[in-house]
Amino acid sequence: MFAVERIKLFQEAVGGPGRRVLDLGCRYGALTQHYVEGNQLVGLDIDRDALERAAQLGIETCWADVEDAFPFDDASFDVVVAGELLEHVRDPLHVIEECGRVLRPGGTLVGSVPNAFRAKNRLRFLLGRKPEKDPTHLHMFSAGDVRSLLAGFGESKLDFIAGRLVFLSRRLMANDIVFSARKS
Repeated sequence: MFAVERIKLFQEAVGGPGRRVLDLGCRYGALTQHYVEGNQLVGLDIDRDALERAAQLGIETCWADVEDAFPFDDASFDVVVAGELLEHVRDPLHVIEECGRVLRPGGTLVGSVPNAFRAKNRLRFLLGRKPEKDPTHLHMFSAGDVRSLLAGFGESKLDFIAGRLVFLSRRLMANDIVFSARKS
């Protein structure tokens, strides 16, 4: 599931029309459908069944593992989307580097990760529990971790979204960190 705020932020970062967009880990296109109109979309995923459903949205699909080198030429996309993906891969920096490789100069990387250091997770840790319940999450990210991953890009921006108590403290209460970075 994804937050409504994420849809808006991703739509703004993708822009368009006429953008060539790579959506990493697109699954069946639940988020992709919100920025497909007017853009040329390529959805990459390892799940062939999900890609079949994504193709019904009218996007080009590519069966591949994001942990390998992306099967695309250098500087071939205007935007790369990595929504709720980096926490699931063994080497997030490799994925970010591949994003930079396939982005055109001035291109945009947009993505999101769970805010692992939100108050709820800190409380779980204090109670002797694992801060993350999802066994598929291999990494936990703080805002600083995300900034470090994006260090090879030019400008970057972080937003803290989703959660009932976000109004109290965005960094402490937000469920997700949405990021965007522009390639120099």
